[in-house]
Amino acid sequence: MTQRAISLNLATTRQVWGFAEAVDGCLRAGITAISPWRDQIAAIGLDEAARIVKANDLQVTGVCRGGMFPAETAAGRQANIDDNLRAIDEAAALNADCLVLVVGGLPGSSKDLPGARQMVTDGIAAMLPHARASGIKIAIEPLHPMYAADRACVNTIDQALDICETLGETVGVAVDVYHVWWDPRLAQAIARAGRMKRIFAHHICDWLVPTKDMLLDRGMMGDGVIDLPAIRKMIENAGFYGPQEVEIFSQDNWWKRDGDEVLSVIKERVASVC
Repeated sequence: MTQRAISLNLATTRQVWGFAEAVDGCLRAGITAISPWRDQIAAIGLDEAARIVKANDLQVTGVCRGGMFPAETAAGRQANIDDNLRAIDEAAALNADCLVLVVGGLPGSSKDLPGARQMVTDGIAAMLPHARASGIKIAIEPLHPMYAADRACVNTIDQALDICETLGETVGVAVDVYHVWWDPRLAQAIARAGRMKRIFAHHICDWLVPTKDMLLDRGMMGDGVIDLPAIRKMIENAGFYGPQEVEIFSQDNWWKRDGDEVLSVIKERVASVC
C-alpha cells in the first residue's frame, strides 16, 4: 500500500499540549496535518489558531466537533443548531476539510431512537445552507452502539449514509475504526461510501482487550484487536487517500506521556502496523 500522511487529532495530546504546543510538536515530528477540538481553538482564540494554521501551511483534516442535535424542546434543538452554525464558522476560518459531527443521543428520558435520528437529520438540514455557503463539508461520525443513548444515535456507516442520501453530496462520513470495526457489514458499507464519494475522514487507534473505560481507554495502533490494514485497504479501495487521523483518548496511558514520545510512537506504528 502507498504511504499516506498522518494527521494528529489534538485530543491525542490534550493533557500535555494546547493548540500551539501541539502544532510545534507536529512540526518537529514532520507531521503537517492536524484536527483540533473546538475547546482547544477557543482556548487560544480563533484568530490565533487560524494564523498558526496559515503560517505553517497546515492541513486541517477536520474540526471536532459539531452535532449533539436532539433536545426535548424546539428551543433546545434550535440552540443546538445555532451552536453548529458557529462551528461551521470556526471550521471555515481554519480552512478545514470538514466539520465532524457527533450527532447526539436520546434527549431527556426519551426512548424514541428513530425520533432522535430524525432530529439529527433535521438539524443537519438546517445547518447545511450555511455550511455550503462557507465551503465546509459535513462529516457524520457513526459511534459504537454503546453510545447510542447518550452520544450518538447514528451507529453504523450505513445509517450515516442513509442521512447523506437524504441531504446531498456535501454530507459524508468520518470513518473512525474504534467505532465501526465490529460491524459485520463494514466492507459493504465502506464500498457504498466510496461509490457515493462520501468518505471525508479516516480516524485510527485501537481497541484494547480488556478495555477499562469505554470512552477514555483507547489503544495505540497495534496494541489491540482492530485489523487496521484491512480497514485501510477497504478505505483506499473506496477511493479515499487522505491522511490517517490518529485520535486516542487514553487517560491512564498516552495522555500521561511526553507529547514528543507519543508522536514518535505514532509514526512508528503507522509505518509498521497500519
